[in-house]
Amino acid sequence: MNIPIHTVLFDLDGTLLDTAPDLAFATNTLLVEQQREPLPFEQIRPWVSHGSMILIKKSFNLSDDDPAIKPLQERFLTIYSTHLADQTRLFSGMGEVLETLEKKGMQWGVVTNKPAWLTEPLLQKLNLTNRSVCNISGDTLPQRKPDPAQLLYACQLAQSTPEQSIYVGDALRDIEAGQRAGMRTLIALYGYIEAQETPTQWGATGILQKPLDLLSWLTDKW
Repeated sequence: MNIPIHTVLFDLDGTLLDTAPDLAFATNTLLVEQQREPLPFEQIRPWVSHGSMILIKKSFNLSDDDPAIKPLQERFLTIYSTHLADQTRLFSGMGEVLETLEKKGMQWGVVTNKPAWLTEPLLQKLNLTNRSVCNISGDTLPQRKPDPAQLLYACQLAQSTPEQSIYVGDALRDIEAGQRAGMRTLIALYGYIEAQETPTQWGATGILQKPLDLLSWLTDKW
């Protein structure tokens, strides 16, 4: 596929932004409130890409149908919403990536399963909202990744075809969504991938060890 890329779309948590420190803070704050021991950051970090429900299930070791999940999740989100950008930052090198894309006249946007009431203020706090061509959240449409609808909608907003777009993510559902949308896909290996996962078998177009690898990958695809 030699069609030039016009639009780069990023997953949010674990791909564009390193949100794990603030999510781990919220997790451990909740654990302490519930008279439990806080967990090491290294243990929580790989869970972050899977959303708040998985964070609660794993950190409290709960089954899928445990009635305690919902109230714990609600309290977790309350804590997290007041600490959205205390420690969250662009991944190292990502600032240069975005600046380079913009200088070359390329568009970039965000497609995440994170709900808009968290996504939008987070991007605003980091002064990214007006720089991106689109910010698609988990509740922007009825469908969520791995359904391709969010990515196809992002293409509409960017006035770019899927063939002219690429999706970068750190979870299998990201790669599946990109593939189903007809895009090229890249795995952010620097993101929140659990030890037992096998990203090299996800069938992505390529793998990024660090954010700056994206610029090298795009060298002949501008």
